[in-house]
Amino acid sequence: QVQLMESRGGSVQAGGSLRLSCAASGHTQKTFCMGWFRQRPGKEREGVASIYVGGDAGGYHADSVKGRFTISRDNAENTVFLQMNALQPEDTAMYYCALSIYYCGPGSDMSPAYFDYWGQGTEVTVSS
Repeated sequence: QVQLMESRGGSVQAGGSLRLSCAASGHTQKTFCMGWFRQRPGKEREGVASIYVGGDAGGYHADSVKGRFTISRDNAENTVFLQMNALQPEDTAMYYCALSIYYCGPGSDMSPAYFDYWGQGTEVTVSS
């Protein structure tokens, strides 16, 4: 049974930073895709960033976070990190970690349907 353990989110003021982590366990594949989605109040779930764990290519970042958020990985620990800088009130959302058993690359779009396993979500609040 695949499990995704997300770190706690938090509350920051605009311009601040937060770092999320997500550790995967209970799977047998050595390579897989992991990503972060978010769901803002009243909005659909959207892909934020993804990266191929077990590989060495860069990650994909949505245009809305490019230049502010960075996804990275620890292949040995099957863990991905989302460093979020220059946070804005519009980044306030529930953030979800997700895992796909398939490949993803820097040019991959993120569709929720592509991902097989989901974390429970962690809340990020940015105040102005």
